[in-house]
Amino acid sequence: MKIISYNVNGIRAAISKGFIDWLQHANPDVICLQEIKANEDQIPVEDIKNSGYPFQYYFSATKKGYSGVAILCKTEPKNIVFGTGIEHMDFEGRNLRVDFDDLSVMSLYLPSGTNIERLDHKFMFMDDFHRYIDKLKNQIPNLVICGDYNICHEPIDIHDPIRNKTISGFLPEERSWLDMFMKSGFVDSFRHFNKDPHHYSWWSYRAGARANNKGWRIDYILVAKAIENRLKRATILPEAKHSDHCPVLAEIQ
Repeated sequence: MKIISYNVNGIRAAISKGFIDWLQHANPDVICLQEIKANEDQIPVEDIKNSGYPFQYYFSATKKGYSGVAILCKTEPKNIVFGTGIEHMDFEGRNLRVDFDDLSVMSLYLPSGTNIERLDHKFMFMDDFHRYIDKLKNQIPNLVICGDYNICHEPIDIHDPIRNKTISGFLPEERSWLDMFMKSGFVDSFRHFNKDPHHYSWWSYRAGARANNKGWRIDYILVAKAIENRLKRATILPEAKHSDHCPVLAEIQ
């Protein structure tokens, strides 16, 4: 199964930049989207269906034009779960899961900490999400959590770790949480295959950051340890330029 995760920073904007043509070429079995910023009735679902994805699931934020996640599938999952049942997460449309026979795939959009209030919210989300996943793992051991985590894990995952050490997304407390979360039973699929620096998934629109590859790796496909031996490939796709993020990919046997 080829799985892609992509924060599209507005699905309608991404489509206007050629997202659907790119999707046909990339041809994943499942693609998890974050920050769709739209409701289903605002999305050209027929065009997406005609591109090979008849099974589309959207979980939008209550606030219009904000947040939201989606999963597009080539084959029909046996079960779809919208949200977590935790109000402050579901209000902002940040979690969606599809279950197949021997694998479950989740699209996650973890909040950013743009100010003190949002940073407090982010930490609350992180703690509640970890507890939610700890319970879920007992029911669904073969879990793949795709998404924008809004956290760089290690200094190797950010272009300037010294200057960014006090910025949300690379705070010690955030990094510690992500490290703990991974060690609770997940594998960072990209680092499973690639230990090299200078691989990023998000770049600021300012000061030519993308052209100069001054980025952050904040998008992950985390794979349950139980299926680590089924990982066949993982990579980042920086040539896709429909967003300030780029897609990340993992292939699982």
